[in-house]
Amino acid sequence: MLESFKRLLSGKPAEAAAWSDVADWAARQALNFRRVREGEGFVIEGLLDELPWRLEWGPPQRAYIAGRELRMRMELDLPGDLQMLLMARPLLDLLERQTYESFTEGLQTQIDTGTPEEVRWLVMFPKANLNMHRALRGRLGAVAAAPASVNAWLEGPLAQQLERALGTLLQFDPPFVLMTLRGRLYLRLQLVDPDVASLAAAVGLFETAARQALRCAAQAGEGGQEWPSTGSTAWQSFDDSKPR
Repeated sequence: MLESFKRLLSGKPAEAAAWSDVADWAARQALNFRRVREGEGFVIEGLLDELPWRLEWGPPQRAYIAGRELRMRMELDLPGDLQMLLMARPLLDLLERQTYESFTEGLQTQIDTGTPEEVRWLVMFPKANLNMHRALRGRLGAVAAAPASVNAWLEGPLAQQLERALGTLLQFDPPFVLMTLRGRLYLRLQLVDPDVASLAAAVGLFETAARQALRCAAQAGEGGQEWPSTGSTAWQSFDDSKPR
């Protein structure tokens, strides 16, 4: 833990040599691990019920994440209008405040397509009421095209996984985003030190969120529910055409 804080203060990522335990863990889990060129990070790929997912760890793609970022994505073929966003409460408050200040100080007159979806959605979509999830509501916030869909997503296994994560992976409220967009599931997390325990926790949380999102989609399909849609670019992958 001390070494992690030292790296955070120095701005230096974990040394590539330290990833051997990550590679070993991935091999034990039948996951595909590879480093990306220039030593910027690594990629892990796996399957959930024959559906592929991808994990990347390396330089952040979002300004609100410092040091290094863990990001995951998975194509679930969800309805395009199933749009839900769950976010660490401190991050949600920060982004709302920054967006408000940009508009009130005249720095911006409208939200453009270059603004990350998670920021745009904080303005566009209503907040979900998390009062039924007492252990989560003080630490997490959510918005959605249909706020009721968030509680359906959280119900049961996902809420339980998040409660556990609040004491481990999300213990100090790092920037954290979990969202469904254009049929896919995305996760972003500030993670300076990609230790095996953190990676395993993130994968477990992500896979639970995927299964629960599929359940929500099935329930919505049975009820014939539709939600409004929006979208732009949520992900820029590593250039790992030359993995090592």
